[in-house]
Amino acid sequence: MDDDTRTSATPARRPRVICHMIASVDGRILTDGWPLSAEGRGQYEVVHESYDPDAWLCGRVTMEAHFAQGTRSDAEIAREHDGPPREDFRTPGEHDSFAFAVDSRGRLAWDTNDIDGDHVVAILSERVSDEYLAFLRERGVSYLLAGAREVDLEAALEKIASRFGVRTLMLEGGGKLNGGMLRAGLVDEVSVLVAPVVDGRMGTPAVFDFTDDAPRHRLALDTVERRADDVLWLRYRVEAR
Repeated sequence: MDDDTRTSATPARRPRVICHMIASVDGRILTDGWPLSAEGRGQYEVVHESYDPDAWLCGRVTMEAHFAQGTRSDAEIAREHDGPPREDFRTPGEHDSFAFAVDSRGRLAWDTNDIDGDHVVAILSERVSDEYLAFLRERGVSYLLAGAREVDLEAALEKIASRFGVRTLMLEGGGKLNGGMLRAGLVDEVSVLVAPVVDGRMGTPAVFDFTDDAPRHRLALDTVERRADDVLWLRYRVEAR
């Protein structure tokens, strides 16, 4: 598959979306404690870069755990906007790559607008307060407003394409966000690095998690590649339903 061109099944109005994850043989994605070498773990970033993406996207939980500098208080989050629609905001300046954070209620507190050279963009619902939007602007964090109470993922992707020119987006969230994107028909490819590890922890996130009895999804295998430390790289196309 040509990584530099959009597949014919990908609508021109949104980026090509690759769900890229590392998982144990039993499908778990929390890697702490895994008996895996540094070279094996490093395959995740190596493969990520091989797609030459414009941006990556995670959910609020992943961003809170690994990238954001804190969270707002419940009292701050409870103050919601109920007025007219507001405009999206793009921080002035040139940015070559982006880190998108799906954060419906505006829970994340950012001290910086940069993650390893990628410009931070918050994806929010319309209910977040004017105070929070002002907070983001002060810190140079761009934001998109998509959806009334929860983020409308399809609308968000369309804005990611139109406002920021993103053509290739790496979806690297938790199971809930990945599952929501897949269920909405917004994933074009699944890239999974299968680590030679059995995790076995019950109740931990998987590559895809659904909150109800969602329909099962058939994938079409494109390639299999053995990488360092017995890690397997599997690439699947998401078949149209």
